[in-house]
Amino acid sequence: MERFSRAVRMMVGGAALSLGLLGASGAAAQGKPEIAGKIEWGIWIDDDGCQHWWADGGAEGYMLDRVHPKTGKPVCVKKETCLVENTDTLFTTDSHKLTAHGRKYLTDFFKNSGAFGYAVYGHTDARASDEYNMRLSERRAKSVADVARSVGAVVEREIGYGERQPIATNSSAAGMQKNRRVEVVCYRW
Repeated sequence: MERFSRAVRMMVGGAALSLGLLGASGAAAQGKPEIAGKIEWGIWIDDDGCQHWWADGGAEGYMLDRVHPKTGKPVCVKKETCLVENTDTLFTTDSHKLTAHGRKYLTDFFKNSGAFGYAVYGHTDARASDEYNMRLSERRAKSVADVARSVGAVVEREIGYGERQPIATNSSAAGMQKNRRVEVVCYRW
């Protein structure tokens, strides 16, 4: 359900959207079926960029492909990696707190990139334990996503991968530096 909640926020600009239905006493008084609780709904974007309508009332949820009403073709968006930045330029060592330079750089990026939504992924090198690196990369992804949200950008997901997706060897200083990065994926029409 967590990924669904993020999809709702993405499509409605950061506000969680839910539809409250009549409680049992109100429904019975009006002669309508009794429905208790809330139904959450929104649009989910798969890794391939195609959209799906989803709804979940708590007991069971469902998802349907979102298709163009005239053509019947799937509604999809373009996804591209629009920023890969070494974390050494954004954060102090072993921290998720952005430097003043890192905050300004990211603010300018999110104000000017022109995408309607983003995904933020944090990565580390392999110097610490896997558990520690996962937590650090998650906090760094959140810090970057928070900057995006502060300028009105919509962040569809933020994920920390720790040391699990290296792009270079962790047996050299140069390789470890390449692995310490934040990646931002832009969603465009």
